[in-house]
Amino acid sequence: MSVQIKKKIEQLKEKIIKHDHLYYVLSQPSISDKEYDDLMRRLIELEDQYPQYRTADSPSQRISAGISEGFKTVKHSAGMFSLDNTYSIDELRLWDQRVHKGLGKDVVYEYVVELKFDGVSVNLTYVSGKLTVGATRGDGRTGEDVTANIKTIRAIPLKLLSNDIPDSIEVRGEVYMDKNDFLNVNRERAQQGEVLFANPRNATSGSLKLLDSNLVAKRRLSFFAHSLGAYRGKPICAQGDFLARLKDWGLRANIESMLCSDINKVIDYCQKWQNKRDELGYEIDGIVIKVNSFSQQKELGFTAKSPRWAVAYKFPARQATTELLAINVNVGRTGVITPTAALKPVECSGVIISNATLHNFDEIERLGVRVDDRILIERAGDVIPKVVKVVEQKGKKAYNIPQRCPACGEKIVKEKAEDVAYRCINSDCPAQLERALLHFASRDALDIEGLGEAVIAQLVKLGLLKSLADIYKLKIDDLLGLELFKERKASNLLNAIQKSKSQPLARLIFALGIRHVGQKAAYTLAREFSDMDKLRHAESEDLDKIPEIGNVMAGSIADYFKLSQTKKLIQELKNAGQNMRQQASRFKSNKLTGKTIVFTGQLAGLTRAQAEELVRQSGGLASSSVSSKCDFLVAGESTGSKFNKAKELGVKIISEREFKEMVK
Repeated sequence: MSVQIKKKIEQLKEKIIKHDHLYYVLSQPSISDKEYDDLMRRLIELEDQYPQYRTADSPSQRISAGISEGFKTVKHSAGMFSLDNTYSIDELRLWDQRVHKGLGKDVVYEYVVELKFDGVSVNLTYVSGKLTVGATRGDGRTGEDVTANIKTIRAIPLKLLSNDIPDSIEVRGEVYMDKNDFLNVNRERAQQGEVLFANPRNATSGSLKLLDSNLVAKRRLSFFAHSLGAYRGKPICAQGDFLARLKDWGLRANIESMLCSDINKVIDYCQKWQNKRDELGYEIDGIVIKVNSFSQQKELGFTAKSPRWAVAYKFPARQATTELLAINVNVGRTGVITPTAALKPVECSGVIISNATLHNFDEIERLGVRVDDRILIERAGDVIPKVVKVVEQKGKKAYNIPQRCPACGEKIVKEKAEDVAYRCINSDCPAQLERALLHFASRDALDIEGLGEAVIAQLVKLGLLKSLADIYKLKIDDLLGLELFKERKASNLLNAIQKSKSQPLARLIFALGIRHVGQKAAYTLAREFSDMDKLRHAESEDLDKIPEIGNVMAGSIADYFKLSQTKKLIQELKNAGQNMRQQASRFKSNKLTGKTIVFTGQLAGLTRAQAEELVRQSGGLASSSVSSKCDFLVAGESTGSKFNKAKELGVKIISEREFKEMVK
């Protein structure tokens, strides 16, 4: 009997695996959804009755992992490098010239071109044909172990199908969400009153991080394999051969990939898909070009952060036209009045846009934009929506710059004729106060956890916060009167406020919100003066002598400390017990003593502030600009002009991983 049961379970597993492959990989289903569900239900019933025959690679295990306690990190056997980007045909040709030069003038080479999927990069490890680990890219060396969630993706086989399988293999690819599935997920979230995902990529990323794999299974994620990591098996000589082998193993490779004999054919492919991208059922943001031969890839090698044998061609920023419903103005913490465009919601680059920046009032005049106009918007860098131009002038009335602050009703002015910004100079303006308080309590300033926007708005409205120093006058009864505040939450906030008093002087200087003074300048001022009293008595001429402090910033600092309300604030903070001195520098190590470090691009494991703090703790100087005096440029994802300038100047470029090793 037991032999028959085991055989029946194996037959059901084979049938379901076959139909998974037909449906999710080949897109050729041969049975109805109900027939499939009946097979799965029968398998689960038998495995529940005879758990000794349930195996880890059973199709039933895709949705039965339950809720995880968290994600551990896992090291990739081979590094997952990021790609350099090109943004024009000319840049693509220049890259081809570098490949040509790297391989030698008479060497023949080919390219494989593939769609660049806008999803989440993952690394799948198969040992003896069985999926053992599914991990996110992470920092390229280590990622999060999301195996339970990866198993819910039916386009990913739990075991490779071919008999000719490698001993072990890392398969790199992209997890993504179809456009229709994305719309369905957002529709369900809207019905449940949940925050909508901005685009399919965010939905995919959020889904992979869910701790309940049963919820992940409902998101209908999919997968395309595209790259080879560590490998032990029958030799594979080229990228094209690898893509063909993927299909044999039951892994899904995109059918649109193509072998190109020269850069002109690559360019044709890029232009074709730039025009046809909207015809696809999933989002792509460019094309990936790889040298086909693995031996030639090895010969070309890597830079500090990217392979020389591959590059991404990024499509231009996405644009859309829509109607301008209104021009609203916001008040910043320094009183600057900023106009924003309220739009008729429109989809752009997979995101619903309802607001866009107009930068300043001069920009409104330059564009000639009016309410009711039809305008062109663009997601600059695929992130920040901005108004590009007027497509159709439908508005009847030219925009008039407001004469008074929308928050306090006081007059707004240009402090200098050459200034672009208009400003509310009322020091009691509630909008400025709220934003100043929010900045004061922010993570990079005094880090008062729990003192967020909603709490600050209530405290200001009740008249309990009229200045920054009032934070230290709050009592538990004040907090218990706020919405959703109970004793524990109130106590936690008061503890965080108390803890903030011991923050270093540099953080306090930054928290004050002095115009033009960012984190780096705050650290410089704390280092130079080491005491708040010395700093507030410094003259503009003294400040201007400090290399990192320019003339404009020096004047702004001196003017700030001359204000009567500033003198009162500093005294009140002193009375509250706020630390006003910078402790003598005690480096955790001296590994970077005398070294100047610059960061560019997006770091995977650190915020920019955390990375620069590590430099300071190691005795080095964190700079914001590249010069010949720099010792290292740390390059993250999506590097900008600093990266090119560092190469021109011969500054050593290192990866985030190498930087972490230096300060370890």
